[in-house]
Amino acid sequence: MNELEKKEITEHLDELRKRLMIVIYFFAGAMLVGFFLSKPLIYQVQEAPWTESIQMHAFQVTDPLKIYLMVIMIIGFVIVLPVILYQIWAFVSPGLYSNERKLTLSYIPIVMLLMLLGMAFSYFILVPYIIQFTFELSEDMGIETTIGINQYFGFLFRTVLPFGLIFQMPILVLFLTQLGLLTPMFLKKNRKYAYFILLVVAALIAPPDLMTHIMLTIPMIVLYEISIYISKIGYRRHLKAEQKAIEESLD
Repeated sequence: MNELEKKEITEHLDELRKRLMIVIYFFAGAMLVGFFLSKPLIYQVQEAPWTESIQMHAFQVTDPLKIYLMVIMIIGFVIVLPVILYQIWAFVSPGLYSNERKLTLSYIPIVMLLMLLGMAFSYFILVPYIIQFTFELSEDMGIETTIGINQYFGFLFRTVLPFGLIFQMPILVLFLTQLGLLTPMFLKKNRKYAYFILLVVAALIAPPDLMTHIMLTIPMIVLYEISIYISKIGYRRHLKAEQKAIEESLD
């Protein structure tokens, strides 16, 4: 490794450290906001219509504190997500073509919208159904269900947050296609493996019943198919950008 390569690596590491520090500072500020919003949010979640028949209990002294801190961190993450995305964009943008820089920068508000849509879909559609199904099953089996607040909020986090991330699939695929790291041909070729992975993810999120798996898997499969279509658009743009760069270099 020559001196020039060492210098480039050092500069990249310094740039990465600077980006990470900016994210840390903003995350600390976002957690401060979460400190004030967490209690009202926890109260609203506990008062949701599908929790009317649920009496929540704390089985450990620290359970309320765990929930309180976890909600603060989640609020902080959602608030700081645009900053994280911008810092990632700023770090990789020097390696993009000029038109790709502008295009990928516009992804940030779309990512936030998809994140909120995914979380809303899970919270208002999937969570009530899963709770209703499990409580009806318990009643049919003659079991009285006692809910610990730690278990209830843990269930919410495992259900709502993954769907916020899963809904990022189309924009992530488009971004990777724009970078030339992914192609629609690859997505089509490996469709059956992707479906299997989505089924496994659904099994990890939901209790073992067929209807819940279907409700979880179908939106993910639809998102995957949308991602293939979006990848075609991104792939054409990537090829045009490469062609334009080659033409400019020849002039």
